[in-house]
Amino acid sequence: MDAVKRIEELVREFLRLIGEDPDREGLVDTPSRVAKMWVEELTVGYRVDPNDVFKYLNADDEYEKHEDLILIKDIPLRSLCEHHLLPFFGYVHIAYIPNERIVGFSKLARVVDIFSRRLQIQERLTDQIADFLFEKLIPKGVMVIAEAYHTCTIVRGVREPLYMVTRATRGSLSDEKSRVEVLTLLNLAKGKHTY
Repeated sequence: MDAVKRIEELVREFLRLIGEDPDREGLVDTPSRVAKMWVEELTVGYRVDPNDVFKYLNADDEYEKHEDLILIKDIPLRSLCEHHLLPFFGYVHIAYIPNERIVGFSKLARVVDIFSRRLQIQERLTDQIADFLFEKLIPKGVMVIAEAYHTCTIVRGVREPLYMVTRATRGSLSDEKSRVEVLTLLNLAKGKHTY
């Protein structure tokens, strides 16, 4: 039996267990919608290999070599907390100092999306993105900062909109001077968009 059909059955049973009637008008299509959402959207990161979408460019005659800091900010983050299966959302900022490889920044957004479309905790997600980029880009250094609101703290438990910031550094961006530079640039760029 395929995953979508099995999840549909489980959602129907879940609705019954919480005291609902899965056959009532508003819920008839809910098991199908929920199953497709979980398989095709919320957890698609399990079925996509980031290596398949991550392409890098070698510095050569066609591309000028770039050896200074590159910072991409405000990459949307949408994930599910593995503890309560509730969403957390915010932004990821990625800084790296290339060695010889640079990458189009849309690829970085795809990498963030792939790792975030799995059941996660924010700390591990931040590390996974940093480790992947450090391995594939072979940069002098990489820093990943994730900021997110966790709905599990809003709708249950403390019932407050708590905000978490996590950081992972690899290579030369692990030293204090580099960290301060990235954080200063993020602060300077905060809210300033030029289109």
